[in-house]
Amino acid sequence: MFAKLARTGVLAASIAVAGCNDSSMKDFAPEANKPLPDKILADMRAKGMVRTSSVMARIFKEEGKLEIWKAKTNGRYDMVASYDICKWSGKLGPKYTEGDRQAPEGFYTVRPSQMNPRSNYHLSFNIGFPNAYDRANGRTGQNLMVHGACSSSGCYSMTDAQIEQIYAFGRDAFQGGQTEFQIQAFPFRMTAANMARYRSDPNYEFWKMLKVGYDNFEVTKVPPKVDVCEKRYVFNQVAADGQTFNPTGPCPATTQPDSLKSAYNAYQSTYDAAFNSALKASVPPPKPTIAGIKEASIVSDWSKRRARGERVPIDPPSLNIDGSVTETARMGRIDSPAGRKMAALDAEKAAKQKAEEQRLAAIEAAKQAKAQALAEKEAAKAQAVAAKEAAKAAKEAPVATATIAAPTEAAPAAETQAASADESRVTKLKNKLLGMFGG
Repeated sequence: MFAKLARTGVLAASIAVAGCNDSSMKDFAPEANKPLPDKILADMRAKGMVRTSSVMARIFKEEGKLEIWKAKTNGRYDMVASYDICKWSGKLGPKYTEGDRQAPEGFYTVRPSQMNPRSNYHLSFNIGFPNAYDRANGRTGQNLMVHGACSSSGCYSMTDAQIEQIYAFGRDAFQGGQTEFQIQAFPFRMTAANMARYRSDPNYEFWKMLKVGYDNFEVTKVPPKVDVCEKRYVFNQVAADGQTFNPTGPCPATTQPDSLKSAYNAYQSTYDAAFNSALKASVPPPKPTIAGIKEASIVSDWSKRRARGERVPIDPPSLNIDGSVTETARMGRIDSPAGRKMAALDAEKAAKQKAEEQRLAAIEAAKQAKAQALAEKEAAKAQAVAAKEAAKAAKEAPVATATIAAPTEAAPAAETQAASADESRVTKLKNKLLGMFGG
């Protein structure tokens, strides 16, 4: 099956603003046939796996991990490899609309026709977005991949060496008879601590729904059966005879094995206790998440303008909690007639703004110079008045001294006059006495 796929080069993806441009250009793709390393094969044998046994993948955005799980001889799955995701775009949260640059979250299916050995991104496979849940909820997008080249616009991008191994796991499983494998994409490991961290997030209800599937796998270590009804995921449910799952219609009557119910309830009881404890614990702050369809639409508009060649901020806009939009000031360079025209308009606007700033700066400088000259004039005037007053005070200083000293110099004359007056009175008295006594 895979050899035929490799010859025909199935899945030549078209150019789209929502996903990765993955059109097939290579005539020969030897990297698609590389075997898994001997160490991985040895680890598989030690865990009771064969090279062609069934496979599934789990993706965790916040932790930046892609895990490969394979079926053991007992039917249960075990993890055989874990890779650091080289790059994924957007924020935590699902993909809402074409162009929002969000890497999808949910349960997806990969079939042989979705494998691309001649990808422009070294190797790739389409994860199957939009699935039944996405379509039922009006979510749009295309060409969402796991690929190499470490470059992402809504995809999960790996290094070339990593994608060679990941691709080989899928290839070998298809060769062994697996008709499709499941990819489970989560915002983070859905532990009690993480769920408590994000309990106030607008995407929390969606994540709680994904967690049911996450928990089913944790309990059984078997990829859950996934269906959609009433526009929501349902896991490991069996519809009653004659009934089917309609993604947009009411959910049918379903049954579930008692053993699974019991195991799930026990798991949930332990989780509830851990969640309540996590509410009181100190945990790291949440990472940025997409604020629903409103922010997705804003980013999508940015993507469309960018695709048309318009000159837009180099990074997509972000919606804040208060409803305002934040855009980076740095503009991207788009090499197109429309982009060059916008760049010229931006340059003209910037030149006018600079000229206006210079004009205002010159006016302000003139005002400051005038104020300084006036201050200097007033200071000189005050200094002249002070000098004049000082000269006047110096000139008047000797007169003031003489006036003060005059009373001291006149004191002897006053004393002489007083003595003469006393002498006259004595003489008059003497003469009077002589007259009385005939002397």
